[in-house]
Amino acid sequence: MSARIGVLSAVTGDDEATVVQVLAAERGVEVVRRCADLAELLAAGAAGIGRVAVVSADLPGLDRAAVGHLHGSGVWVVVVAAAEDRGRVDGLGADAVTAAPGVAPAVQRVLDGGRPAAPAADPGPPARPADGVVVAVWGPTGAPGRTTVAVNLAAELAARPAGRLPEGPTVLLVDADTYGGTVAQVLGLLDEAPGLAAAARAAAAGRLDEVGLAALTPRLEGGLRVLTGLSRPDRWPEVPATSLDLVWPACRSLADVTVVDCGFCLEQDEALTYDTRAPQRNAATLSALATADVVVVVGAGDPVGLQRLVRGLGALDELALAARRRVVVNRVRASASGPRPGDAVREALRRYAGVVDAVVLPDDQVTCDGALLHARTLAEHAPSSALRRALAGLAAELVPAAVPAGAH
Repeated sequence: MSARIGVLSAVTGDDEATVVQVLAAERGVEVVRRCADLAELLAAGAAGIGRVAVVSADLPGLDRAAVGHLHGSGVWVVVVAAAEDRGRVDGLGADAVTAAPGVAPAVQRVLDGGRPAAPAADPGPPARPADGVVVAVWGPTGAPGRTTVAVNLAAELAARPAGRLPEGPTVLLVDADTYGGTVAQVLGLLDEAPGLAAAARAAAAGRLDEVGLAALTPRLEGGLRVLTGLSRPDRWPEVPATSLDLVWPACRSLADVTVVDCGFCLEQDEALTYDTRAPQRNAATLSALATADVVVVVGAGDPVGLQRLVRGLGALDELALAARRRVVVNRVRASASGPRPGDAVREALRRYAGVVDAVVLPDDQVTCDGALLHARTLAEHAPSSALRRALAGLAAELVPAAVPAGAH
């Protein structure tokens, strides 16, 4: 090398002297800043002072998001960790993990790799493990009934005789709506902690696995597991996409089917998108949609709701998702769509959105109100209702596609 590569050091304890000595003896590299904490390291990386950051695994605040911030500044990340910490550190997304004496060859390996990893704000399509699947329930603005569909679809899936257990599949319901998640309230979990935020924190620290996720997901009487959402909408920065991209694989490992109740907004050009360190409120929804195997798109069965649904389907097309899509029209009624409302809704979607197989759910506000009042699913409150039967039919259709034979 003709020029020396700047290294930022944020190593704690006895390893700090070892790392500095090892790198001082290495040709082509130079320790240009010894950072006292993570904040100083991130600032130095953003200022372009160094091209490689050597960081202790136990540096306070170090998580997947911090590694992503450094990558976004064009800085490679080498984590110094003891052997017993390797499993946890592997989830941080660093470019290399090494013991202190081996830091010099580790730095050279990442330099020879050509460039840092992609910024965490743009992680690309998540890998799809060959185990449980993810069903994302999404719909446009206007309260078309996303949560009602998600909760009852999950309950119906949990009751079906399929999956790894004789009594039915393991089903996990996740509330990922960062604007107004209400899954816990609908199911009567009024003393809930925000389970999704806790899972995201564990994932960011590299500590989330199937066992840890199980501890965060209470099992209801019918066998359905629930990962509750944010207790307040202003806590949305606690669930960044960098963490959720690690939560979904843990969900797949824990459950045969994971049903995710998503928020409505798909915008990616938020005010701070240019800043890779800024969290984005819609990241939870976009992350869930990107990882999903099936997207259930819910719209309302009235003229305004159908218009929003058609536009929403166009917005989904722009995301170029790989997931199978199933369109569901909720609250279909003659008073809003005219005589033979089901036929009218299907014809409108065929003409304006090219959808030929929409699932139509009848309007049954009285039954939904009673289920909500008593914090029950439709199967518990009104098992013979037309709405419950329609959702059970949708679950029966999705299970063969969502839980392939031999997946486990």
